[in-house]
Amino acid sequence: MLIPHPLLGPRDAREFTYLGDASLLARPDPDGDNALASFQDYVFLRDNPAGVHRELWFHEQGDRSWLVVTRNTVTHEILGAELAGDVALARLPGAAT
Repeated sequence: MLIPHPLLGPRDAREFTYLGDASLLARPDPDGDNALASFQDYVFLRDNPAGVHRELWFHEQGDRSWLVVTRNTVTHEILGAELAGDVALARLPGAAT
Protein backbone atom coordinates (compact mmCIF):
# COMPACT_ATOMS: atom_id res chain seq x y z
CA MET A 1 0.00 0.00 0.00
CA LEU A 2 1.43 3.40 -0.99
CA ILE A 3 0.72 6.54 1.01
CA PRO A 4 0.94 9.80 -1.00
CA HIS A 5 3.13 11.84 1.35
CA PRO A 6 2.45 15.55 0.66
CA LEU A 7 6.17 16.43 0.77
CA LEU A 8 7.97 13.23 -0.28
CA GLY A 9 5.60 11.66 -2.79
CA PRO A 10 4.40 8.03 -2.70
CA ARG A 11 5.86 6.09 0.24
CA ASP A 12 5.43 2.45 1.26
CA ALA A 13 3.00 2.06 4.18
CA ARG A 14 5.64 -0.03 6.00
CA GLU A 15 7.53 3.22 6.66
CA PHE A 16 4.60 4.44 8.77
CA THR A 17 2.96 3.60 12.08
CA TYR A 18 -0.84 3.73 12.25
CA LEU A 19 -2.01 5.71 15.26
CA GLY A 20 -5.79 5.75 15.05
CA ASP A 21 -8.68 8.04 14.28
CA ALA A 22 -7.76 11.55 13.10
CA SER A 23 -10.50 12.98 15.31
CA LEU A 24 -7.83 12.81 18.07
CA LEU A 25 -6.63 16.16 16.68
CA ALA A 26 -9.80 17.72 18.13
CA ARG A 27 -8.84 17.50 21.79
CA PRO A 28 -11.58 18.66 24.19
CA ASP A 29 -11.24 21.95 26.06
CA PRO A 30 -10.12 21.09 29.62
CA ASP A 31 -11.89 24.22 30.90
CA GLY A 32 -15.11 23.59 28.98
CA ASP A 33 -18.45 22.51 30.32
CA ASN A 34 -18.60 18.77 31.00
CA ALA A 35 -14.80 18.50 30.53
CA LEU A 36 -14.46 15.23 32.47
CA ALA A 37 -17.04 13.41 30.33
CA SER A 38 -15.58 14.93 27.17
CA PHE A 39 -12.08 13.67 28.02
CA GLN A 40 -13.44 10.25 28.98
CA ASP A 41 -15.05 9.95 25.54
CA TYR A 42 -11.89 11.34 23.87
CA VAL A 43 -9.63 8.78 25.54
CA PHE A 44 -11.79 5.64 25.54
CA LEU A 45 -14.35 5.79 22.71
CA ARG A 46 -13.33 5.10 19.12
CA ASP A 47 -15.35 4.56 15.96
CA ASN A 48 -14.52 1.55 13.82
CA PRO A 49 -16.15 2.50 10.52
CA ALA A 50 -16.42 0.43 7.38
CA GLY A 51 -15.71 2.77 4.49
CA VAL A 52 -13.99 6.13 4.12
CA HIS A 53 -12.20 7.20 7.29
CA ARG A 54 -9.55 9.78 8.28
CA GLU A 55 -6.63 8.33 10.22
CA LEU A 56 -3.38 9.49 11.85
CA TRP A 57 -0.19 7.94 10.50
CA PHE A 58 3.36 8.68 11.71
CA HIS A 59 6.23 8.52 9.19
CA GLU A 60 8.49 6.69 11.62
CA GLN A 61 11.04 5.43 9.10
CA GLY A 62 11.19 8.67 7.13
CA ASP A 63 10.93 12.36 7.93
CA ARG A 64 8.99 11.65 11.20
CA SER A 65 6.01 13.72 10.08
CA TRP A 66 2.42 13.14 11.14
CA LEU A 67 -0.16 12.69 8.38
CA VAL A 68 -3.93 12.58 8.20
CA VAL A 69 -4.62 9.83 5.68
CA THR A 70 -8.05 9.39 4.14
CA ARG A 71 -8.52 5.66 3.53
CA ASN A 72 -11.33 3.29 2.66
CA THR A 73 -11.16 0.71 5.46
CA VAL A 74 -12.98 -1.89 3.35
CA THR A 75 -10.77 -1.77 0.25
CA HIS A 76 -7.65 -0.19 1.86
CA GLU A 77 -7.61 2.35 -0.99
CA ILE A 78 -5.77 5.52 0.01
CA LEU A 79 -7.76 8.56 -1.13
CA GLY A 80 -5.34 11.25 0.04
CA ALA A 81 -2.98 12.49 2.72
CA GLU A 82 -2.35 15.82 4.40
CA LEU A 83 0.16 17.02 6.98
CA ALA A 84 -1.52 16.70 10.38
CA GLY A 85 -0.20 20.12 11.40
CA ASP A 86 -2.03 21.73 8.48
CA VAL A 87 -5.25 19.92 9.43
CA ALA A 88 -4.92 20.99 13.08
CA LEU A 89 -4.22 24.62 12.15
CA ALA A 90 -7.26 24.69 9.86
CA ARG A 91 -9.44 23.81 12.86
CA LEU A 92 -8.37 26.87 14.85
CA PRO A 93 -10.93 29.68 15.19
CA GLY A 94 -10.37 32.32 12.56
CA ALA A 95 -8.36 30.02 10.29
CA ALA A 96 -8.70 30.67 6.57
CA THR A 97 -10.77 28.04 4.79
